[in-house]
Amino acid sequence: MYNYLKVGWRKLFRNKIFSLINILGLSLGLAACWIILLFVNDELSYDRYFTQADRIYRVVSHGKWDGGSFDITGTAGPLANVIKDEFPGVKEATRFDIEGGGIITIDNQQTKVNEIFLADKNFFNLFDYNFLAGNPARALANPQSIVLTEDLAVQLFGSVETAVNKTLYFNKSEPSLVTAVIQNVPQNTHFSFRAIRSFSKDFNPDWNQLYLYTYVLLKDQSYLPQLQKKLPYIVKKYIHGRNLDFDYKIELQPITDIHLHSNLSYELGNNSNIKYVYIFSIVGALVLLIAIVNYINITTAQASIRMREIAVRKVIGSSTLNLTKQFLVETSLIIFCAALLSILLASTFLPWLNQMIGKQLDLWHFGIGKTLLFVLPFIVFLVFTTGIYPALILAGLKTIPSLKNQIGTHGFQHLLRKSLVVFQFVIAVLLIVSTMVIFLQLNFMTTKNLGFDKNQVMVFHLDNESTRNKGDEFRNSLLEDSHITEVAFASNPIGKNDIGVGTFNVENNGKIDPNFTLANTLKIDPNFIPAMHIQLVKGRNFDSTMPTDSASVIINAAFAKKQGWTNAIGKRIEFGRDTTGKSILKSVIGVVSDFHIYSLQHKIEPLILELPANKMETDNIYIRMKSTNVDHTISHINKVYSKYVPDYPLEYTFLDKTFEQQYNSEIKQGQILLIFALLSIVIACLGLFGVITFAIQLRIKEIGIRKTLGATLSNLVYLLCSDMVKLVGIALLIALPIGWLLMNQWLQEFAYRISVSWWILVGAGIIALVIAILTLCTRAIAAAKANPVDSLKVE
Repeated sequence: MYNYLKVGWRKLFRNKIFSLINILGLSLGLAACWIILLFVNDELSYDRYFTQADRIYRVVSHGKWDGGSFDITGTAGPLANVIKDEFPGVKEATRFDIEGGGIITIDNQQTKVNEIFLADKNFFNLFDYNFLAGNPARALANPQSIVLTEDLAVQLFGSVETAVNKTLYFNKSEPSLVTAVIQNVPQNTHFSFRAIRSFSKDFNPDWNQLYLYTYVLLKDQSYLPQLQKKLPYIVKKYIHGRNLDFDYKIELQPITDIHLHSNLSYELGNNSNIKYVYIFSIVGALVLLIAIVNYINITTAQASIRMREIAVRKVIGSSTLNLTKQFLVETSLIIFCAALLSILLASTFLPWLNQMIGKQLDLWHFGIGKTLLFVLPFIVFLVFTTGIYPALILAGLKTIPSLKNQIGTHGFQHLLRKSLVVFQFVIAVLLIVSTMVIFLQLNFMTTKNLGFDKNQVMVFHLDNESTRNKGDEFRNSLLEDSHITEVAFASNPIGKNDIGVGTFNVENNGKIDPNFTLANTLKIDPNFIPAMHIQLVKGRNFDSTMPTDSASVIINAAFAKKQGWTNAIGKRIEFGRDTTGKSILKSVIGVVSDFHIYSLQHKIEPLILELPANKMETDNIYIRMKSTNVDHTISHINKVYSKYVPDYPLEYTFLDKTFEQQYNSEIKQGQILLIFALLSIVIACLGLFGVITFAIQLRIKEIGIRKTLGATLSNLVYLLCSDMVKLVGIALLIALPIGWLLMNQWLQEFAYRISVSWWILVGAGIIALVIAILTLCTRAIAAAKANPVDSLKVE
């Protein structure tokens, strides 16, 4: 073994260029595979830290009607208790509402905290977080209780111990007693919060609104099929018969499936997609496979150089087995060096990658011991899978022809090497096509006309109720700056996928249809439509001087289309009934063109715009400003805000950024894919460089003779590169149709999308071809410029 190692090290240093190509290629492949393994493991680990995760299910809602549908995470308030009462296999059922945040007051110090949930008292019976202080069983037992996470407890009270049994106030008037403190919510979860408050004593929601998040804990997984069969009965008994004009059903989602398998409206976070886990797993394996192909290609190409060495070893007594062992040891040394370099590469780039994709991946996530127990067998496996074929090829060379430097035709080996080069570039081109399409789709989503102008619009929430009542005064103060062109109020910030859905009855044939219809609703002031540059296609806008407009609505074109109204003006919509049982009717006074209130993953659904019943309902402010002197304008807004809301600093976003944030998941995935596309190209080009270097070494005398006989530089470069360029061309012919099919399928997930045009495929092909030609020509030109005298001296 010592002799094998000594000879292996000599070969490693004697062929520095080829050793470097092999080590660098394999190290890049191993580092990429390692990082993707960490990424995939993190994606698959979501919500698995709950000890009862295998028995926890989320209840979600689906509705469908002619021309439309909804798929949402919300459910009706009474549903949780009904499921538990109707089915004995359910151990616990709990609900929570995400609208529990606000301004917290402690000793006249105010802090705004948004990520606070309102929940049932049995919340922690399902979700067993690590309690640092307090009793989980009693933490939410009483109304006006609150459980803080560690970072919020430290922020508000200075320490965990100090926080317990202290009282804080929401909006200065709602006391909450801190009953417990838990560890911060782990990152790998589909919902995150900073505190949990108990529902108020009089909390009693009805069946009319689907906004609560409902989760059930089964006594045993074996009860699941029975509960799923029971759900239609529950819907029929408690929900159907309420004159719904759509098909409604509820579904159970395993909590461990939500992050990768759920993409409903009102998700609690930016979920990923299991398809991306498959894609990145395949990409990681393919990048490593490209590196392995490089090694096999370059090593088998060495047969022509090492023929005499192998023949001499056989003459002096080496068996085929001994030679195979020698070549496997050489492979082991290269892979060992590549593994060490891959650790350095992965540890160098992982922090940067974490920052880019917003994760906290740790190189030694599984522990050093467990990692090594996995890596060492994998390296042994890699040695045999990578090295066995080249070892058998080299050890199997015949002695007499090898002594004469006659390698023979070896047609299968040549065909295999060419096929491997084609395979490498097929993968590289597919990744280039995928990356181009992803970034073009993202660019389309961020630049598409949304039906309104999202640029230069600041949005913020107005927590102070007294300031809401002074809305006109506040607006006029803002407009004192000439750089502010419009100020409008609305009930929700658009672009965050949380506007809200309501049920209504509409007029058909002069009568109110008893069947319900669904639509998104947004309360606005008369300034909203002109401020957002929304086009009014029929009728008129709201008018603050007309009292009758409180009984009027404006609808979007999608609502009119759904109802089949060719002229919607004057049509009536019923908004339920008042306390006396009388219908609350509002008339349509205008129709606006369709505009996106959500990201482009969602289709435009029917929308009703109405005036607020009071100033409290329009607590979101939209400010359109000029693109010049933005800093000065923001300073003016801050000054006005501080005058009316002195207790807390202004927190704002810009509307274009709000929409962009909805595409964070796709942006991160595109960035990751771009990195691995570049990596695959680099590794494939390393292989090309190695293969052409060997080809040049074999033809060094031929090059010298041709140059002596008058061959030009371009003749020699064409001679050396043409075969390889043809292989890259074959790879393009294979990869581009496959890329077109795969990316067309990926684009089907978007309601609004680009088409995979021919120029995208041509562009990807040109990029791959140019990179390959530059790689080949760099080495070929250097060989063609060499002195022919030196070439002819080579023996």
